[in-house]
Formats: sequence, structure tokens, C-alpha cells
Amino acid sequence: MKDIVLAFSGGLDTSFCVPYLKERSWAVHTVFADTGGVDGRECAYIEQRAQELGAASHRTIDGGPALWNDFVKPFVWAGEGYQGQYPLLVSDRYLIVDAVLRRAAELGTRAIAHGCTGMGNDQVRFDLAVKAQGDFEIVAPIREIQKEHTQTRVYEQKYLEERGFAVRSKQKEYTINENLLGVTMSGGEIDRWEAPGEGARGWCKPRSEWPTAPLRMRLTFTNGEAVALDGKKIAGHTLLAKLNGLFAQYGVGRGSYTGDTTIGLKGRIVYEAPGLIALLTAHRALEEAVLTRQQNRFKPEVARKWVELVYEGFFHDPLKTDLEAFLASSQCMVDGDVVLETSGGVVNAVAIESPHILNAKGATYAQSADWGVAEAEGFIKLYGMSSTLWAQVNRG
Repeated sequence: MKDIVLAFSGGLDTSFCVPYLKERSWAVHTVFADTGGVDGRECAYIEQRAQELGAASHRTIDGGPALWNDFVKPFVWAGEGYQGQYPLLVSDRYLIVDAVLRRAAELGTRAIAHGCTGMGNDQVRFDLAVKAQGDFEIVAPIREIQKEHTQTRVYEQKYLEERGFAVRSKQKEYTINENLLGVTMSGGEIDRWEAPGEGARGWCKPRSEWPTAPLRMRLTFTNGEAVALDGKKIAGHTLLAKLNGLFAQYGVGRGSYTGDTTIGLKGRIVYEAPGLIALLTAHRALEEAVLTRQQNRFKPEVARKWVELVYEGFFHDPLKTDLEAFLASSQCMVDGDVVLETSGGVVNAVAIESPHILNAKGATYAQSADWGVAEAEGFIKLYGMSSTLWAQVNRG
């Protein structure tokens, strides 16, 4: 039997992959990159699941620090969601690929497997991330069975049950992905363009369960990176996990989204990203106060391109590195504290403190100024000269 390393989550698709590959003479070595979306009990279940399915070996890798440094930091610097909304919750895929490739190097194999479908974006992210780092054989069992079966989830479930492997009830209807960034859910009524049912809920509490007292907290940023929570320094991935737990209680960061996928289909999901949305809100409030007008105008263009590259699978493209150099440079004065507050559903930045806020001494917007009326009138005359001339020349 030949060795192959499978990116494994314990879900329906990757569970199916283990016996499928074994029956095709592969010795399957599973790797679960723990990027922070599951607790100790779930990690233990994933390891047990790999063993009962017949994996030759299983590894659990702590991917939280890498996910924070390689994705969260530049994503928050960018400050843009894909198509203005989606916070790229699937970006842990690139860190999963890194973990799989390290395990393959240990085993001395060039064979890699994943459980991505042939109709989704993840296959593009996995394959391009692998190809960018070497010459590997990529095996995708779900893509293979889709050549013959249209109802793949039904087929996978039956395949596993015929071999004596149980399938979790939620996995029968939904595809659910959890990591440090948040939760994404598809399948069932979501794919049918219907209102998501209560089964399509992850961390965020429904309105009936929101706490009655508002939540208020202070985030400290250094060079655009969140480094402390309520005055206490904390590692980035731990800070994000805490924000997830706190803001999920208030239903913050939940939404539904329909996107233009890389392969051209419309993709609809329900997502929950309480901590990431809180981080983005705080960072944007601070950035708006300390960057110049020209920086605030231009930076979203760079951010949108960076987000597109990550979404579409070009995580290792040199342009992404080039754009990150600009983003890092833009953060050199993004230092200070932001107070966040929520009563449920949405989070607002209610106070900002920074030594770099661009205040003009002696001037307050719409209140007072350190220039005269004549200067203001002269500025308005020159600033609007072109439009005023057009109106005068072409009037009547």
C-alpha cells in the first residue's frame, strides 16, 4: 500500500475519503489542523473517528498561531470582506495544506488527498496551494464520485453506513465548517434559497437568548494588530477565540451571503464570525481616525484585490505578498484603544483613544476653526471652479 496524507475534519466528506482511499490500496494518514473552532471533546472525537475509519496514523496540529499571523493580521489590515460582506472564513484551508505537506515530508510521500467537491471553491484553494509548493499527486475522492453520482451526500452516507460507520445527524443535511475565524453552513434549505432553519445555527445565540446587560470591552492595537483585551496582553489567536465566545452570546457576526464563486456558480451560505466582525469594527474605527484622507480612499482598492486573491486560491501568488507590504506600511500609526459595545446583533465602536488621531489644533468639525471666513469662501470658490463654470457656460 502507498502512503497518502488526507486533510481530515471528521465530517461526512473526509470520513468518506478514508475507506474509499483504503479500498484503492492507499495507506491513509489523516491530519487535522486545529485552527481553533473546536473544543477538546471535538478534537478527541475527530481522532477517534479517524481511527475507527481505519486511518494508518492520525495527527492533530495546532494551527491557531499560524492562522492569526498568516491570515487574520493582514485580513484585518485590509478590512474588506469578499464582495463587501463575506469575511473569508474558509482561509484556514491554506494552513491546513501546510500541515498536510509537512506530514507528507515526514512520511516521504508526494501523495495528498482532500475531501473537496468538484462544484466548490475549496478544491481550487487546496489544489493551487499544493501546486505552489511542489510537485505532488492530488487525489480528490469526492470529485471522483461526482462523475457518476449526482446526490453525492446521500451516496457518501450510504457508503459509510454499509460499512458499519455511523453518520452524525447534522452531517446528513448540512455541510458545517468551524475554525477560529467562525462557522460556515451550507446544504439543506440554504441551498434551496429558503430561510435557514434552526438547525443551521452554530455559535451565535438567537435573539431570545441574548443577555439583557450590554457588553462593553476595550481592544488595544499596535501597528494595526490587536494585542490586548481590557488592558491585558494576550496572544492573537487566544484573543480572537475570546471575542468569539463573548460576542456570540449577543448574536453578533451572523449573516447569510450569496457569492460569485471562483468556478462561476452562485454559492449561498450562512456564516457566523462574532470575533472577527468585532475586530474589524474596532480596527476600522481606529484606522479612520489616524490615516490621511488619501490613505483611507486608496487603501480599499488594495484590500479588495488582496481579498480576491485569497478567496480565489492565490494565497501564494507574489502579488499577495506585494500588497501585504503596502498594508503593513499603512499600519505604522494605527496604535491606540477602541471601546466596543453591543446590546445584541451588531457591535459598535463607541470610543477611540490614540496619540495619532488627526486632530487640527483650534479646529473642530462644524463647530470652530482657526481660519477665517474669507479663507473658507476662497477655498470653496476654487474647489468648485470647474463645476461652477460648466453651469455658467451652459445655463439656459
